[in-house]
Amino acid sequence: MPAHDAVARASSFTRPMTGQHETTETVLDLRGLRCPHPVLRAKKALRNVPVRGVLVLECTDPLTLIDVPHFVNQTGHLLEAQEQRGALYVFRIVKQK
Repeated sequence: MPAHDAVARASSFTRPMTGQHETTETVLDLRGLRCPHPVLRAKKALRNVPVRGVLVLECTDPLTLIDVPHFVNQTGHLLEAQEQRGALYVFRIVKQK
């Protein structure tokens, strides 16, 4: 796909999680964004996530496999899960502070 045809969507939605503790989950669609934009968008989105809330990143840039875990370690949050679904990389970050 030519670069001018790629559309970077950075949308998010928040949904309450059910279970033992009420948790907020925010999903950030970062498909098509290249380094450093996924981490910058995650940093901004975490400002609105409550402590113990979850931020889910959906990325297509392979460098997020390096950038996101590094960002999480540097900021003191928890990388709860990381998985690859074809060309999609999904990260679950739990806000710690």
